[in-house]
Amino acid sequence: MTRFAATRRVLFWEEPEYRAGADAAKLRRHAAEGGVEVLTPLLSEAYRGREDAVLATLLDAVVADTRGPLVRWYYTPMMLAFSDHIPADCIVYDCMDELSAFRNAPADLLAREQALIERADVVFTGGASLYESKRGRHSNVHAFPSSIDAAHFGKARAITTQPTDQADIPGPRLGFVGVIDERMDVGLLTAIADARPHWSFVVIGPVVKIDEADLPRRANIHYLGSKSYAELPDYLAGWDVALMPFAMNEATRFISPTKTPEYLAAGCPVVSTPITDVVRQYGALDAVGIADTADAFVAACDHAMALREQGTGWRDVADAQLATGSWNGTALAMDALVDAAIVLRDKHEAVVSPTSWPAARERYDVMVVGAGFAGAVMAERLANDGGKRVLVVDRRPHIAGNAFDHLDAAGILIHQYGPHIFHTNSTEIVDYLSQFTDWRPYEHRVLAQVGTQQVPMPINRTTLNMLYDLDLRGDADVDAFLASRAEPVDPIRTSADVVVSKVGRELYETFFRGYTRKQWGMDPSELDKSVTARVPTRTDTDDRYFTDRFQAMPAAGYTAMFERMLDHPNIDVLLDVDYTAVRDVYPHDHLVFTGPIDEYFGHRYGPLPYRSLRFEHRTEDTEWHQPVAVVNYPDEDVPYTRVTEYKHLTGQTASRTSLTTEYPSATGDPYYPIPRDENQALFKRYEALALAEHNVSFVGRLATYRYYNMDQVVGQALATYRRLDAASERQAMTMIPAAAE
Repeated sequence: MTRFAATRRVLFWEEPEYRAGADAAKLRRHAAEGGVEVLTPLLSEAYRGREDAVLATLLDAVVADTRGPLVRWYYTPMMLAFSDHIPADCIVYDCMDELSAFRNAPADLLAREQALIERADVVFTGGASLYESKRGRHSNVHAFPSSIDAAHFGKARAITTQPTDQADIPGPRLGFVGVIDERMDVGLLTAIADARPHWSFVVIGPVVKIDEADLPRRANIHYLGSKSYAELPDYLAGWDVALMPFAMNEATRFISPTKTPEYLAAGCPVVSTPITDVVRQYGALDAVGIADTADAFVAACDHAMALREQGTGWRDVADAQLATGSWNGTALAMDALVDAAIVLRDKHEAVVSPTSWPAARERYDVMVVGAGFAGAVMAERLANDGGKRVLVVDRRPHIAGNAFDHLDAAGILIHQYGPHIFHTNSTEIVDYLSQFTDWRPYEHRVLAQVGTQQVPMPINRTTLNMLYDLDLRGDADVDAFLASRAEPVDPIRTSADVVVSKVGRELYETFFRGYTRKQWGMDPSELDKSVTARVPTRTDTDDRYFTDRFQAMPAAGYTAMFERMLDHPNIDVLLDVDYTAVRDVYPHDHLVFTGPIDEYFGHRYGPLPYRSLRFEHRTEDTEWHQPVAVVNYPDEDVPYTRVTEYKHLTGQTASRTSLTTEYPSATGDPYYPIPRDENQALFKRYEALALAEHNVSFVGRLATYRYYNMDQVVGQALATYRRLDAASERQAMTMIPAAAE
């Protein structure tokens, strides 16, 4: 809510407090940290059980002066009765727990929940299990597993002093923080405390709905009571292992504990009972142990403590996963879905009878915008497998999108928009494309120009031996060399962090900093870590750029492959025209859009940032120009990033050779989505609009604002077609919208 309070007025209505003898109902107001206004009704005990009318009166007075869109946001269905009369532009049910399974749940909770679900425009769930439970009850349900304020809990990693009430507790310390209620397995806590009397167990949090007398009392179990959110990193800093000893019962069946990412962000390995969402989200991490018995729990704790002695590799992997789950990202995504729901409320669909179209116009089942990989695969599947009449429209004068290749004046097959190297581990994608092309085996190799040397890229053993005049002979030698230069960064947030933490600042500056600054127009420290995480560092002498199981080039080129893909009697192709000029001219039931999503919506929220490229093509009167297909130029003083020589790719023999030099640009056709949080947030707003579009599917790199390899675009298109086909069968062969992947 503090994130929403930055742009909206947020009123947080709490459950009432009852007071004996109070003669009137009133509100207590206070401003919480972050600008959220907290409202607490103070009622006489005489109102208990019949408070809805007085609460409605108090609420009316609060919202009387509201301006702009009003959103009613519910964490509990129990508040619907006194607030349902308030006009709202959007109603949100944010279902964080299966409240009906909790001890002493109100008898009418399920009935009220059903009423809330029927009124809600959008439903959020606090995890995958809850999503599965609720998705069949509403048409607009979205899962939001527990997010993390990584910076706040990350403070624990640097804290060296202990809070007074924890400082004298001997180590090793194993801790739990959270509400202590029927969800805690007190029997398990007793068993592990008895099994390891030299371990200390620290339990932080309020005791709710259970009798404190039922809590296990042992000399090595320490109950420290409730602590503020701000204090939690101070306590976690002193723990060796963080615990999640939840009972496996109805109250925990659907929980998605926020504690897992908070513990990990603090640098603590975690041991948990097999809570479904913990296993799903975090069970594959070395940092998270799962145990279903007391003996297994103790063994998992032993393993967790041993991990801490083995370096930070386990923590780095966990950090990479946590980076995708910030509260900022969650709030932005939720905000976009709320915006979309408001748009939908105002949307009025035109009803057009098919007989109203002039008979001279041909009607298509589907119009596909874009003849690149996404559009061509969708068109082929819709026509060949789905039996649909398809019109493909592209503003360029050719098919194949950025993969377009052609013979130049020298007779060399060049790629008009820079080199496209096909590689994949997917048998499905290879089998699909093999219907339209034979393949020429090709393994891509890249050299980087460093001073007067050209060295293998990605960095491998040969690279290091050449640069530093070394004689590293095995993986262990390389590991030791890189470890001596690495500068650990914790936590890893940016592209610069990724490289510096692995290979040190000198190699980062030699290979990555200048190249990235040229390619993206900004420093690696300003970019998401995914940019440089794509490029590995190897300890062997493998100099292939890719290591995928299948690496090859279409034998006759990409354009020829696309021609065969689109050569179907049910497919018509219209080139060199913008679809907006013909969308209404050629009637169709469904639109597949593969262009820029912000362009589709008229840049309503502003343009999405991209980097572009400028290509200089030339032919030289020499048989070969360079020893491999691509040479990178990481030096920032060189204005271009790479030079491609195509005969390496095509296998052609000729006395002349054709080359392309690439210059990154801030303007031009969109090529690379710029990976920054604010750009993803802007995309999420457009994605929410896309979700609200009827009979439109958004497919491909530009439509989903993601950098995809070619095989990934093919895979996304095939998956989108399968969803459309399944929906078509369910809806009596009527096309319906598909959500962007």
